[in-house]
Amino acid sequence: MVSLGQINLERIGLLAQEAGSFWLPPRASTTASIVDQAFYLLLVISTFFFTLIVVLMSVFVVLYRRQPGAEPGRAPSHNPLLEMVWTGIPVAIVAVIFYVGFVGYMELRSAPREAYEIRVKGQKWQWFFTYPNGHVDSDLHVPVDQAVRLTLTSEDVIHSLFIPAFRVKMDLVPGRYTTAWFTATQVGEFDLYCAEYCGTGHSDMLAKVVVHPPGEFEQWLATASDFLKTMSPAEAGELIFRRRGCGQCHSTDGTAKIGPTLKGLYGEQVRLADGSTAEAEDNYIRESILEPNAKIAAGYQPVMPTYKGLLKDEEITALIEYIKSLK
Repeated sequence: MVSLGQINLERIGLLAQEAGSFWLPPRASTTASIVDQAFYLLLVISTFFFTLIVVLMSVFVVLYRRQPGAEPGRAPSHNPLLEMVWTGIPVAIVAVIFYVGFVGYMELRSAPREAYEIRVKGQKWQWFFTYPNGHVDSDLHVPVDQAVRLTLTSEDVIHSLFIPAFRVKMDLVPGRYTTAWFTATQVGEFDLYCAEYCGTGHSDMLAKVVVHPPGEFEQWLATASDFLKTMSPAEAGELIFRRRGCGQCHSTDGTAKIGPTLKGLYGEQVRLADGSTAEAEDNYIRESILEPNAKIAAGYQPVMPTYKGLLKDEEITALIEYIKSLK
């Protein structure tokens, strides 16, 4: 008798090949095969029984349809052996599904101790990936063939990080932390989505997972962390503007959004909600970043989060220089 441990689930899923299939993209992580095995096992079982039931139902409708003049006969007595068989088979199938699911779940939830940790924050409608040295990026950069542990949380509503090629999906919940992990096996770029409807900008909450070759990730992180030294203040400010998701609420072309447009803002008189005015100079912009509810622009709601403790003074200065350039 074949034990559960001897079941080769890869043979069940002939479609589950490294090149991908109609159902799933190519695998690019060590744990992707676990998810594929469970998926194709359920797909094969469901397809088999769906086909069996439909075929038998169609045959029985034809063979046992009511004939003219025929009288219904006495119902046959129950068959204990048959009842044991149709009870035992589903129990065995459920046991196999449970085994595959449980083993896979434990593997997906048990990150290696030496995993490289990256913090992930979801915010309408942007991803923020924070690395151990404090660098924040809007895309997820990871080294190949090294376990990566993600610690996730949300700033506002429930989001869901989904990397199809890695078979990784985990919700981000406000006020708590969730975790996920993977080991990328292929160098390249892979899609990252939000798989939980989180508002009108949900479809724009896209990012890339960039998997670096051996030794290249450390170089990228060192260079990316020092962008303030290698770019002009305005260029660095534009990069921060994009990475921090400022464009979700503030336009740079005069278009009205949740917050005031930044085009031509610097040096202008801003009418405030209390009826007073303020000049949009360096101190006003700095205060708006660190204490966004101190002076609310007329016609807008106080919904901007504070960036106190999230942005360095040099980054705020760069943002101010970028806003100055938006004439």
